[in-house]
Amino acid sequence: MTLKTRPGHSNRPDPAAHIKLVVSDMDGTLLTPQKQVTHHTLNAITALRHAGVPVCLVSSRPASGIEMYLEALKLDTPYGALNGGSIFNPDRSLRSQLTLPTDIVQEALGLLQEHNIDAWLFRGHEWVITNAASPYVEPESRAIKQTPNIVPSFKTMLAGVGKITASSSNYDAITQQEAEIGALLKGRACVAQSAPFYLDITPPNANKGYALHQLADFYGIAPHEVACLGDMNNDLPMFKAAGMAIAMGQATQTVKEQAHFVTAANTAEGWSKAVTEYILPRAAKAD
Repeated sequence: MTLKTRPGHSNRPDPAAHIKLVVSDMDGTLLTPQKQVTHHTLNAITALRHAGVPVCLVSSRPASGIEMYLEALKLDTPYGALNGGSIFNPDRSLRSQLTLPTDIVQEALGLLQEHNIDAWLFRGHEWVITNAASPYVEPESRAIKQTPNIVPSFKTMLAGVGKITASSSNYDAITQQEAEIGALLKGRACVAQSAPFYLDITPPNANKGYALHQLADFYGIAPHEVACLGDMNNDLPMFKAAGMAIAMGQATQTVKEQAHFVTAANTAEGWSKAVTEYILPRAAKAD
């Protein structure tokens, strides 16, 4: 078997018996490490469509980084960008958007600067940076097919920020700042790693659990009728909200312990295997 049930979490209800919607993370989950979509994944999406179960994407990526995959995936469904803070309709028009207050942006940037960690701002469709030499700028630009706006200072860019991303090749520093900044901004911002080298700071409600509720509401169904898949700490809010949560095989132990099931890694067709083994048997046929 490629999938297994998680270690007992007796305080969590059993996985939902009927699934009407799938909400999925992208990087580390739907996509391979090379940011590609496999034929098995495409076949799994087709099988879900035939079963009357839509697939919606929610990612820490900006809208452009999600939209570049929609045609290949043959998806015409709503989706959530910036960890769910921006929800887009199927026609790619903005449905709702949450932003950080300017004082929170200033405080977070100050904390990151103290620890010499690069910060990026995402404002609507704009990606703003101050350090073009940051090691993750070029690969991120390739991944989301977007060129950042390079500015000398963030001083005039504090309004309308949907997400701050901290990036560093020092994984321990990112993990440490997740705890420290998370504690300092508790109740005022959502702070979670989206990759070992990325830390995302978003409005309090701008998390993937919020997005899952918004997407379920779009289809007129309850959150417990949704299955979700993810691999990082920023996926945990949707794990909590969904009726079925599936962790990827390469996820951390913390993420796995919050899931109903653990599938194979994204290097071993974990997404399609999860759909085949656990979601499709619970898929409710379209009326």
